[in-house]
Amino acid sequence: MADTAHRPGLDAQGFIAREGSLARVPDVFRPVVAAARDRILDAFGERLHSAYLYGSIPRGTARVGRSDLDLLIALREEPAEGDRDAVRALGEAVDEEFTQIDGVGTLLYGRERLLSEAERYDLGWFVACLCTPLLGEDLAGRLPRYRPGSLLARETNGDLARWLPRWRERIEGAPDTEEARRPLVRFMSRHLVRTGFTLVMPRWQGWTSDLREMAEAFAVYYPERAAQLRTAAHRGYEPVGDPDVLRSYVDDLGPWLAEEYARVHGTKAPRPDQGPPPASPA
Repeated sequence: MADTAHRPGLDAQGFIAREGSLARVPDVFRPVVAAARDRILDAFGERLHSAYLYGSIPRGTARVGRSDLDLLIALREEPAEGDRDAVRALGEAVDEEFTQIDGVGTLLYGRERLLSEAERYDLGWFVACLCTPLLGEDLAGRLPRYRPGSLLARETNGDLARWLPRWRERIEGAPDTEEARRPLVRFMSRHLVRTGFTLVMPRWQGWTSDLREMAEAFAVYYPERAAQLRTAAHRGYEPVGDPDVLRSYVDDLGPWLAEEYARVHGTKAPRPDQGPPPASPA
């Protein structure tokens, strides 16, 4: 087994350290972040509780013209459909204005849901550990510290089996073009690699958001599947719109990973308002 004495991503007490900061945002992306901040304030005003960056831009690893801008917005009350329309319009406007980014992805929730007991080890952990405060009161002050244990693994990515039927529908409904399939390969590759990593996270005892590092951690414990996850990590950064790749995800790697995850950690607890799976941030 790998040496766990100096795992990345943990503080001196063994808690997952918060990743990212505004100081790490590369200069080329600072105008993008400033514009997004202003548009969030304009769109939500006093109804806004807080807003956050996450992903490669606050980690300082974003690539010009290749990376997207990832935002999480917390409202003082549960969002309405008009709020979701506003988020879509905000993202489209920022994406159109700045060539530095390749799209804007925004998660939108009410403050109470983010602080709820049901989301303590999923969205709560996400805010506390993976999000960089941009506006308003930081909700991390109301959340616990987190260790890389089995409960966290189960509640973050223990719902892959629920995702797979929807993935098949998206694949079947996508236009038969390389361009249309490429975003699906990117999204599913990243989701599978992150799921593979959190499967082994409690044994590996560390945290990383780098897909390649995630695949290498997984490989220590599942060498027979290592090549698949390493390839998926590469496709998460450099996607190709290959239909065979998508089929392999929903017919082979995905079902195996969902079954092994349930065996090791169990399945994610259902949410009171559970419908189709949300866009998982982890």
